Amino acid sequence: MINIPLLAVSKEILTIGIVIGAIFLFLFLLLIFKYGWLYIQALASGANVELLQLIGMTFRRVNARTIVDSRIMAKKAGLDYDTQQLEAHYLARGNVPNVIRALIAADKAKIKLSFDMACAIDLAGRDVLDAVRTSVNPKVIDCPDPTKGRHTIDAVAMDGIQLKAKARVTVRANLERLVGGATEETIIARVGEGIVTTIGSAETHKKVLENPDSISKRVLEKGLDSGTAFEILSIDIADIDVGENIGAKLQGAQAEADKRVAQAEAEKRRAMAVAREQEMTALVVENRAKVVLAEAEIPKAIAQAFREGNLGIMDYYHLKNIQADTEMRTSISKTSEEIPKT
Repeated sequence: MINIPLLAVSKEILTIGIVIGAIFLFLFLLLIFKYGWLYIQALASGANVELLQLIGMTFRRVNARTIVDSRIMAKKAGLDYDTQQLEAHYLARGNVPNVIRALIAADKAKIKLSFDMACAIDLAGRDVLDAVRTSVNPKVIDCPDPTKGRHTIDAVAMDGIQLKAKARVTVRANLERLVGGATEETIIARVGEGIVTTIGSAETHKKVLENPDSISKRVLEKGLDSGTAFEILSIDIADIDVGENIGAKLQGAQAEADKRVAQAEAEKRRAMAVAREQEMTALVVENRAKVVLAEAEIPKAIAQAFREGNLGIMDYYHLKNIQADTEMRTSISKTSEEIPKT
């Protein structure tokens, strides 16, 4: 009777043990199914990654496949980077495979590039692999950039002739200055400014056409790659054409402007003359009015002279005869002027 409860208890413990063992076996099989192939692949490639590290990557939300493949790729190329370094760059939203490829390419090309520098370039938003390729195989930049809408750099020589130039700049990436260095747009802007300055300082456009390489030499002497992520290897003038005679156009425009100014001044003087004429006409009318007023005083003066006895009747008639004689002479002179001469 006493052994029956003990047997039941032992059966319960056995059952619990079997369940727990089954759970652990299930978890073990699940881990083997999920991480076993990655673990074996890394172990066979000589880039050993511990199973616990693979499990920890899941909790840290790191793609274990990306880390393992990148570590294997680096190990096969003769490079060795710790999984913690790769995980740190992955968690920083970096492109781990691209960084490893860039490091492998730099190592094969004997270019000095550290893991931290490659990660910094990648996190700065630049393609580190493309930078390494550009450092090995220089690229050509068109100046100006035809995708921006302009196809030539226009400048005017001292003789007023416009020249249209196209340049090709060969650059090589400078990995040490890639972080914080200026981009291709800065190179294009500086080269364009140098071309405009060189053409503008030329005495005649013929000298530029005779020696287009003088533009390249003067532009290269200015060190335009300073502070940029590139090193300028050469600047070649691909094409240079003669444009318009800007000097003649400017002179014509200036002459036309001077003409308009002169016309405005003449019109101003004419208006002043017309205004002066009107003033003189008004003054004449005013003076005539004064004369009329003065003549109106004569009869008053004669009447006053009669009243005061200063003028006799014979004197008055004598005055009237003189006036009549004057009017007759004036009338005869006007009539003779109107008769046409034969």
